[in-house]
Amino acid sequence: MFKLFKIRGGVHPEDRKHFSADQAIETLPLSPLLHIPLQQHIGAPADPLVRRGDNVKKGQMLARSQGLISAPVHAPTSGRIMGVGGFPANHASGLSVRTITLKPDGKDEWGELPSVPDDPFSLPAEEIAQRVSAAGIVGMGGATFPSAVKLSLRKRYVLHTLVINGAECEPYLTCDDRLMREYSAEVLDGVRLMAKTLGVQNIIFGIENNKPEAQAAMRQAIEDMPAVEHSASAEVVGLPTRYPMGSEKHLVQTLTGKETPARGLTADIGIVVHNAATALAVYYALRHGEPLISRVVTVSGGAIKKPSNLRVLLGTPLEALIQHCGGFTVEPTKLISGGPMMGQPLPSTRVPVVKGNNGVLALTAEEVQDQPSSPCIRCASCVQACPCGLVPLEMAAQIRAGGLDASVKLGLMDCVSCGSCSYVCPSHIPLVQYFNYAKGELATRQRAQHKQNETKRLAELRTERMEAIKRAKREQMKKRKAEMEAKKRKEAEQQEKAAVGAEA
Repeated sequence: MFKLFKIRGGVHPEDRKHFSADQAIETLPLSPLLHIPLQQHIGAPADPLVRRGDNVKKGQMLARSQGLISAPVHAPTSGRIMGVGGFPANHASGLSVRTITLKPDGKDEWGELPSVPDDPFSLPAEEIAQRVSAAGIVGMGGATFPSAVKLSLRKRYVLHTLVINGAECEPYLTCDDRLMREYSAEVLDGVRLMAKTLGVQNIIFGIENNKPEAQAAMRQAIEDMPAVEHSASAEVVGLPTRYPMGSEKHLVQTLTGKETPARGLTADIGIVVHNAATALAVYYALRHGEPLISRVVTVSGGAIKKPSNLRVLLGTPLEALIQHCGGFTVEPTKLISGGPMMGQPLPSTRVPVVKGNNGVLALTAEEVQDQPSSPCIRCASCVQACPCGLVPLEMAAQIRAGGLDASVKLGLMDCVSCGSCSYVCPSHIPLVQYFNYAKGELATRQRAQHKQNETKRLAELRTERMEAIKRAKREQMKKRKAEMEAKKRKEAEQQEKAAVGAEA
């Protein structure tokens, strides 16, 4: 039996997965318009390759990646480009981001896809990573880090284990659960391709014990797995149902007992973590040449008439998902993109589905239970709940007092923003909001400092360049002056010789 290790902190929110856990994945009908943001990943936004009026095919690259930490975006279906401009982002700010608007033509006609070998396992690791990059695949558990970059970690670290995060510990969300149940063989195939690319010997599927059907489906897929020479061994491990078990570092610690270094990566201890949905996207890219153009989304909450798990084309407005699920039974008190613990409030249902969007929740007043905050009573419940071993009440006090640097010394940058502290606080203090604000403010200051340093560096370079130009001009003037003087001397000598000759 696999030995699990206990981790500190965590909470047990009511999971409420019964709303949608038994709902098989449906394909959402095509929306009249798709709004495809160029920024659906961590890193630089994609650079558009199309303009208004262009006709595109399904799977065609619409925007290419810019740099190492970036990802391209592709056409979810065939149609006509209506414009490239600002559109509200799937983010709490509601700010506009550069977006490609596509009007489907209804033909859903595929463009030319890259050829795939009969056996993708025969491809070298570098080519597998390159194909994953070209397909625009990012971490689909919500982090949206370009997957090809993680698949290339073998170049910098000695790796031995690939962990597949099937915890899905956020309440309400069941899209990964259904994915592992219905596409277990495909998920496993994608996982094995990732393991081959990473060069690891072990694969561990970490799935919470409230998903027994997913555990059984993945175990059966492993039993049915055809033998491949030098393939990694795979096993399914049942995890305790405890939030935030899906946090990458805490998942690894539970499975291995090893703690990831502060500010470090799990690769520092030889382990890489990927999401089950990411593995399915890798399967489609390597077996069929298909880029990432759709994902499974859970639509749930007490205000949703028919909670569902939907396969949705990227760029589809969230209102189309809600309408497909029968609309609202009551006016929701809160709309959330993602899960209730770490998800973002939705500014509007007009915003589109993006690669990291795993849930749309419409919660009633009873589910939200918003209450005004009151002064901290120093009960230390937040300290007991924090899975990172921090002291949230002290960090929040420093942030309220403007002591951002002091909060960093207390461990602010080690906070994973899981929200466990806010969940247990009897005074209803929005602790995690304080921490997110502080991180954002520090990031803004760092960018400003970086800009200032870069401006100073460029100014110094310009000064050096101008001085070099002045020196070059002075040297040139000296050279010309010397040449003029030499010329005058030569002319004087010639005149003198001519005068002497004339006298003779």
